[in-house]
Amino acid sequence: MGLAKKNRKYAQMKRMISQRDARLKKNQLKGEEQAKKKQKGDDVVREIPQQPSALFFQYNTNLTPPYSILVDTNFLSHTVQHKLDLLPTMMDCLYAKCTPIITSCVMGELEKLGTKYRIALKIARDERWERLKCSHAKVYADDCLVDRVTKHRIYIVATNDRDLKRRIRKIPGVPIMSVARGKYVVERLPDAPEK
Repeated sequence: MGLAKKNRKYAQMKRMISQRDARLKKNQLKGEEQAKKKQKGDDVVREIPQQPSALFFQYNTNLTPPYSILVDTNFLSHTVQHKLDLLPTMMDCLYAKCTPIITSCVMGELEKLGTKYRIALKIARDERWERLKCSHAKVYADDCLVDRVTKHRIYIVATNDRDLKRRIRKIPGVPIMSVARGKYVVERLPDAPEK
């Protein structure tokens, strides 16, 4: 009995219900909402997104010369660094006529980058390239390109951005052009010459 008297009693305080206790009414409502969400998530989805009819496995039959090439900001800056001409180098890479296309999002991104990218901006403003107006407002240029390519798979995307390449590789039938070793390289284009 002497042992019990020697021990001190720790944490003796008034017991209170915590704010996260399940017995509180607001937490019971949250629990019911979460249960409903789980039930909705368990429903089997019977609809599969329809693949375009132009795709035969990974081969896109819509890609024929003259090629339409969506150009990214990163691609233009690497072209300037390697001192390459945009159109002749594209034509050397693809052995066909090419149409570089620059979206208004890419132009806006180039203008925001400032004086460091003034030569790339000068190349982008050239009258020979086709321009695409973007209907959305203030969207990141990479999201714009991915969205456009997902809707219409008639483009080749020219970029050196690693994250954008990763996103585009998930979309079947869309080739990627990039700058490597002082020349342009195309991946995922059927019958593309390997150098």
